[in-house]
Amino acid sequence: MNRKVISLFCGAGGCSLGFRQSGYDIIYATDIDEVAVKTYTQNFDGTFCDCRDIRDMDFHSLMKKLKLSPGELDVVTGGPPCQGFSSAGIRFWDDPRNLLLKSYTTALEALKPKWFLMENVEGLLTANNGEYLSEIVKVFIVLGYQMRIEKVYAHEHGVPQRRKRVFIIGNNLGIPFRFPESTSSARGKIFRLSERTLRDAIGTLPQASITEGTLFYTNPVAGQFEAYLRSSSSHISDHVTPEQSALQMARIRCLKPGQTMKDIPEHLQHESFQRRANRRVQDGTPTEKRGGAPSGLKRLIYDEPSLTITGASLREFIHPDADRPLTLRECARIQTFPDNFIFCGNSTEKIKMIGNAIPPLLARCFADDLLNLYGFAGTPQEKGGLLSFSLTKTDTMSPALKKTDRILTSYITSHQQKYFEI
Repeated sequence: MNRKVISLFCGAGGCSLGFRQSGYDIIYATDIDEVAVKTYTQNFDGTFCDCRDIRDMDFHSLMKKLKLSPGELDVVTGGPPCQGFSSAGIRFWDDPRNLLLKSYTTALEALKPKWFLMENVEGLLTANNGEYLSEIVKVFIVLGYQMRIEKVYAHEHGVPQRRKRVFIIGNNLGIPFRFPESTSSARGKIFRLSERTLRDAIGTLPQASITEGTLFYTNPVAGQFEAYLRSSSSHISDHVTPEQSALQMARIRCLKPGQTMKDIPEHLQHESFQRRANRRVQDGTPTEKRGGAPSGLKRLIYDEPSLTITGASLREFIHPDADRPLTLRECARIQTFPDNFIFCGNSTEKIKMIGNAIPPLLARCFADDLLNLYGFAGTPQEKGGLLSFSLTKTDTMSPALKKTDRILTSYITSHQQKYFEI
């Protein structure tokens, strides 16, 4: 029996793809972004993807439409964007900035999935001095979920990219569980060394073209990961690089692997880069609090995991060998989207979807563990608890992270045995 999944804030479908590869049935997906919904529909035959604002949804009606009884749904995936440093305490759930989070918890209350998987940026850990995460934990406990919170490093799970994201996973069946074991230890300076690298992701792609056209694979399949990435057809889409101005080419040619804008001659540095680099000096901020200059352009290193793919990657990331920015297809491969995954929209819309996605290969790690190690049988719980949390891999914590650590520790040590009023 295929397990049933609903994907909220589904985006292009990175998380859904990982769960589908693991054998789950994605029965419903929703996102407010029309281009993302179009992309999702293009790639997920048989799944209805609804272009809706979650704040306007009636999840009890959705259950009837999907012919689901409370507690029958296996998994809900997706996490609401953290919308700022909102008020805490009694005013928290009335703050308009928290409506996406409130709607998400309303969805869990109505759908009562056996498991949920929530992903967010690492800023979630320190938002509003830890109070944002505190409110999330409290409501999940009230809804009966036992959960774990962890900052996950994607390149420890086979993703060729140094990507850090916060995951909260929970179940309401009293099933003990842990986060997936790392397939390789990210080690070395700022965790640069891992089993899978940028070369594994993009090294065998043919030369990018200047305009969209028909490109074909020219190399034999190099290994299991390459076989996973390659399309069943020989055609490659979105492997295009725009022509660069003479000035931009001069900048690019100055960069060696691992270098950034600050490493090129000053007369070639972009004016906006120079302004940003000096901004903190000019506004009187003390030297020890200024931080570093912005990176601007960056040439990647083949034999390390890539830097994090974001919406700016097409502008900022330079190929390790070729004198050009990365292509959309290269960014998609770094995010572990296979070549047969088609993205709709213009290049700006496509890179936004790619950068925002949960890497499918990472999502599959979670999906496989839920299916093969823990299962979906258990007794629904009246109250939940915070089982554990891991906020960083480093030996030190910032003052903001220490506040979050203290808050979450209090839930583990003294708050698991009582209800919270929300």
